[in-house]
Amino acid sequence: MRPGTPETLESELSTRTRVEQELHEQLAMQTKKGTESDALFRLLVASVGDYAIFMLDETGHVTTWNVGAQRIKGYRADEIIGRHFSVFYPEHDVRAGKCEHELEVAAREGRFEDEDWRIRKDGSRFWANVVITAVRDDAGTLIGFAKVTRDLTERKRSEDERAARLAAEQANRTKDEFLATLGHELRNPLAPIVTALQLTKLHTDRHPARELQVIERQVQHMTRLVDDLLDVARIARGKLTLQKQVVDLREPISSAIEIAGPLLEQKGHHLELKVPQHALLVDGDAPRLTQIFANLICNAAKYTDPGGHISVRVEQRDQQLVIEIRDDGIGIGKELLPRIFDPFVQAEQSSERARGGLGLGLGLVRALVELHGGRVEAHSQGSGLGSTFTVRLPAIAQVASSHAPDGRLSSAFRPTGRRRILVVDDNDDARMLLADILSELGHDVRVAADSSSALEVIQDFSPEVGILDIGLPGIDGYELACKLRPAVPAVRLIALSGYGQPADKARSQAAGFDRHLVKPVELRRLLDAMAEISGERSRSS
Repeated sequence: MRPGTPETLESELSTRTRVEQELHEQLAMQTKKGTESDALFRLLVASVGDYAIFMLDETGHVTTWNVGAQRIKGYRADEIIGRHFSVFYPEHDVRAGKCEHELEVAAREGRFEDEDWRIRKDGSRFWANVVITAVRDDAGTLIGFAKVTRDLTERKRSEDERAARLAAEQANRTKDEFLATLGHELRNPLAPIVTALQLTKLHTDRHPARELQVIERQVQHMTRLVDDLLDVARIARGKLTLQKQVVDLREPISSAIEIAGPLLEQKGHHLELKVPQHALLVDGDAPRLTQIFANLICNAAKYTDPGGHISVRVEQRDQQLVIEIRDDGIGIGKELLPRIFDPFVQAEQSSERARGGLGLGLGLVRALVELHGGRVEAHSQGSGLGSTFTVRLPAIAQVASSHAPDGRLSSAFRPTGRRRILVVDDNDDARMLLADILSELGHDVRVAADSSSALEVIQDFSPEVGILDIGLPGIDGYELACKLRPAVPAVRLIALSGYGQPADKARSQAAGFDRHLVKPVELRRLLDAMAEISGERSRSS
């Protein structure tokens, strides 16, 4: 057995308990017998260094003292003999009458055992196992008490550390479960809001009004906050992955500035942007790159007083793209700077920096930058002297690239074929808005609020595509998919869920879904998924 393990500690405790009991029995026996061997036994007891072995008179005053007692408790014999044994107990135990209680129990039952904190001569605490045995003469008269004390501080520390580790692991699991549930619950109301915005944009070919742009931008920001919560759990488990492609870094920087725009405008900041006119290409995940720069720019805006200056500068140095976000804000204290990228550390370390937020942004920035093969650094001369965050990413050579559409819904994205679609969702707003927008696009759409209703719909309607909410009451979306497959063999199924972990997607696939989309779903992604699974069906038929 390895030292320090629970098995080793248990074995050691068992051995020591047996030895201690033997010492008590012999001590009590020798005290009563008073034989010629008494002197030899007292010499043995006096020389034991691993146990504090001493006698108390019937009132609790120390009458003998051994080497072990001096080592464990710190008193010499001439300093402690004659004093009451309450000197070894914390003050609150003395006031509570614990010493008198222990002697009373030992006198009545013959023995008292306890584990608790005790006090050394220097005032330090140690965790002690204490056994008090009543000693009586041949006539049965109580003449005192034999007391053995062991220092179990190391064992106590090991047990406490193990308990703390187990508690931390359980707390971490509970946190991950809570974040996943929270993300699901927050995504549910966001889904119909996003759909309503997209339906409004679909009704006009004009450029969306500024009001709609603001609402859409803020809904996207709320969605990112929800994603940040979930990303923390993914990072902790090493399960955060990127969808990489060739990205012109100017685009995520521009998107990040747009996200930070309301905060910059609200605080009246002056933003200076210095970005080269030529493409700045990286192998990266565009939304995640946007997340990196949006977090850094919003962080600068948040911790800079109104009317401050923020600059975003990008340049290429050898094989690296260097992005620098500088502000003249409140700065970072030297005690906080080494831990500035640790999750939650800002709120814990400095009330000066407690200006709102979840304290997650910079931790996510570091994790995402490192996943892109780069690094991020923070610099500050101190409080009130501003801050600079520098991101370095590997650059790639210029290649031909196509730019994604600007996100507007137009006739170019209207489907060329009419499909029969079944939408199942217990959220009335989400269900009806999605049905409206799909109908606007020319599809034949039927809806159901639960699985039982969906099974009734397919009695006279054979859907080509089924869009199913997973969190349905009663029969959930997984079970509904299993029932739809035999009834409508050709149907292609898309799962909508607030949960997007790999295990959730694997479960959807096992249930027969062709795609698993996380709420809130943009219309473009839903249409793309429908096109993909229809193409797969055509190729397989």
